[in-house]
Amino acid sequence: MQIVRAKPEDAATLTTIAFAAKRHWGYPERWIESWRDALTVRPDFITTHETYSAVVEGRTVGFYSLGCKGHRLALQHLWVLPDAMGQGVGRSLFAHVLERARVLGFGVLEIESDPNAASFYQHMGARRVGTRVSALEGQPRELPVLVYEVGRQVCPHHAGY
Repeated sequence: MQIVRAKPEDAATLTTIAFAAKRHWGYPERWIESWRDALTVRPDFITTHETYSAVVEGRTVGFYSLGCKGHRLALQHLWVLPDAMGQGVGRSLFAHVLERARVLGFGVLEIESDPNAASFYQHMGARRVGTRVSALEGQPRELPVLVYEVGRQVCPHHAGY
């Protein structure tokens, strides 16, 4: 597996991966449709956010994107195709995330997780610090918020994203 910087022309492939991974959790299709904007990766997003793809035998099987949330680095996407899950792709992508966070000078990585993925991040060493509540079809939906302590240094604000 190689982890390579995504290019704007990869947007459709990354979007397909995000939708396939989200559907893997068995959400109703109307929910998936309500998340269309959040799951769609546009070429300009790839240009303005650190976005990396996992490639196995010439096939993109996962990706992640980073952005800023205040003075913290935020994991905005981390998706793996369902047929590539359980093969170390997510672990490798997350290890790459942490290396990029160190290189960029951030001490804390914030993760707002799908409830089904929270245990993965906790297994990787993140700790849950809260919950973001949103509404879906008039019902509250709780999203775990986790942090990973990358280092002890103070996080500078990176406005370049």
